[in-house]
Amino acid sequence: MKSVGMLSAALALLLVTPASADVVSATTTTMEIHDAITIDAPIQQVWDTLRSPQRWWSKDHTYSDDSANLYLDTQATGCFCERFPDRKGSVEHARILYIQPPRMIRLSGALGPLQAEAVVGTLTFKLDPEGSNATKLTLDYVVSGYVRAGADTLAPKVDEVLALQVVNLKSAAEAPPPPAPPPTR
Repeated sequence: MKSVGMLSAALALLLVTPASADVVSATTTTMEIHDAITIDAPIQQVWDTLRSPQRWWSKDHTYSDDSANLYLDTQATGCFCERFPDRKGSVEHARILYIQPPRMIRLSGALGPLQAEAVVGTLTFKLDPEGSNATKLTLDYVVSGYVRAGADTLAPKVDEVLALQVVNLKSAAEAPPPPAPPPTR
């Protein structure tokens, strides 16, 4: 019985993991990450979710331990940033280079521990409709520069973290909308 439960858990994990998560290449100074997933939601719904990282970015990969502190100013030069509680600082995760709603957003930023390294990172989210009620999300993250520990040693962890964000984005975009607030009197 225990092995049946473990098998069920393993199958469930496979169903929520992006099928094509991949470290495309990695050297001591570069890495290229690619993830793709189909989201069972129309492109506009996925775009609206993408624009709200506080709804899907894991709190475990924030500086404040709270995704509610994230925001994305969706225009060129706009910030994917995080406010610290009590107005005690903030951090820029990335800056928007290119935005074409609802199809693509490209950001420049060294995410997470890469921020302390001398690197440039380019993160692209591309959305393509798959029929009227599904969207293919493609994520590409290309990093180049000096990484003291070697970009090749960090690439698998960066891929794991980005794959988690993709799964979270899928879940948030496919979730039913929150209930409307009760009318005020």
